[in-house]
Amino acid sequence: MPRLVSRLVLSALIAAASPLAASASTLVFCSEGMPETISPPLATTTTGINAGRQIFDYLIDVKPGTTELIPSLAQSWTISDDGLVYTFKLREGVEFHSSRIFTPTRTMNADDVLFSLNRQLQPDHPFHNVPGGSFPYFDDTGMSDLLKSVEKVDDNTVRMTLTRPDATFLANLALPLSAIMSAEYADALLAQGHPELLDLEPVGTGYFAFLDLTPDVAIRYRAFEQHWRGPPAVDTLVFSITPNASVRLTKLTVGECHVTAFPDPADVETIMTNPDLELLQQEGYNVGYLAMNVTKPPFDDERVRRAVAMAIDKKSIIDAVYRGSGVAAVNPLPPASWAYNEEIEDYPYDPDAAWALLADAGHAEGFETDLWYIPVSRPYSPNGKRIAEMIAADLDRIGIRVHLVTKEWGDYRTSLQDGEHTMALYGWTGDNPDPDNFLNILLGCRSAIKGGNNVAKWCDPDYDALVTEATLVTDIGKRAALYRQAQVIAHDKAPWVPIAHSVVFMAKRRNVKGYVMDPLDRHIFGEVRLSDD
Repeated sequence: MPRLVSRLVLSALIAAASPLAASASTLVFCSEGMPETISPPLATTTTGINAGRQIFDYLIDVKPGTTELIPSLAQSWTISDDGLVYTFKLREGVEFHSSRIFTPTRTMNADDVLFSLNRQLQPDHPFHNVPGGSFPYFDDTGMSDLLKSVEKVDDNTVRMTLTRPDATFLANLALPLSAIMSAEYADALLAQGHPELLDLEPVGTGYFAFLDLTPDVAIRYRAFEQHWRGPPAVDTLVFSITPNASVRLTKLTVGECHVTAFPDPADVETIMTNPDLELLQQEGYNVGYLAMNVTKPPFDDERVRRAVAMAIDKKSIIDAVYRGSGVAAVNPLPPASWAYNEEIEDYPYDPDAAWALLADAGHAEGFETDLWYIPVSRPYSPNGKRIAEMIAADLDRIGIRVHLVTKEWGDYRTSLQDGEHTMALYGWTGDNPDPDNFLNILLGCRSAIKGGNNVAKWCDPDYDALVTEATLVTDIGKRAALYRQAQVIAHDKAPWVPIAHSVVFMAKRRNVKGYVMDPLDRHIFGEVRLSDD
């Protein structure tokens, strides 16, 4: 099992990391929640992805601060004329981390790429069921059906053959599913009888190597001096797990952390007036939404779902909770997407019409239901409980009596993906710039299964045909037209009530240099340094 750091040791570490202290070699990031994993292929949230991407490099990446795809461990690639064969030339001389139980004897090569992808692709792979055979991004992107084979051409060349052309394939390789793990490490763990350590004490090629983890307290990393882009600017990185936004701000103010995720919009002015702090902000590539589980009556009736959409006063929610940092959402896609449908008009806020529609569906007296709310602050949901309370009050006006439910963040996500809820608040930040990352992963049929990210469990064949066809064509104009048609169906069938797209805030101490906000909510610390200013 991973080595654990005591709270006493963590406190001493954070004290040493304070910008007021002598040491400037430790960077402390106040994270908004405990990641569900530090192994990218198992991640389902940006919290888990960010914890894991400190350790791992992906085959293809996205340029920090942008949505531009760039080479990473794959230095270059070619695509066959029929779009079925991708040949990747790997970067040479890339070193793996060492750990308390592993010392690498070679650099990264094609064997590591084959191991990392075939582990997810092949049910009979010895690591497929470690820890349970569930790889959310691999499954939700349809890789298990798309990838026909992953083959080694030579030590520095990998050939991937697809079952069909797919315009999203390269963008999806910039997701956690392509984090490259050490096949040599995996073989050693298997020989020792401890394959589970692959994900619990992971070994990668990233800017930082994993040190230890205390659940709900902290994750520690050490700088990897042999990183192929050059060593990080700090010696140690700490993720200090701090779910409460007010506590995160307090820690930032007194110097217990250097960068904090997602301050409360209500605290923006406080941050801006503190000379030791700096507020960062940008338009988020995200959506916060209310999902209705269409497998559970009465939400299997689209009239009920549309009634809910007309009963919710989005403007009041945005004014009260987002405090000027959000705009009302109409579609699942954020407006910055090249496939956004600007012609769709939102359901009006009209409680009388909502009540009439509910009566038409046979619920003139209303009904009781549950509403799950996010227990941590997220960029698309600064205060889940307050949003839920306001929605409950709105729905009560049309006779829908709501019981509020929540769970710890990890259990919350799992419960929603398993379909335990009836109505639930959730959200999404894009992992790559392709619209498929929203429209297929969040509302497509293949992710409506138990454990999938389609938490409405909505599977519409007409919608699914459109988003599937959009992956088969490369012309961006044709793809955009298909996605715009799909958004019309999602609007009319109303499995969601899109609530808001938010402006994302981050805050840091002024002596933190080189930190760049990212539209995909990635936290990249390899080039971040602490100045003496």
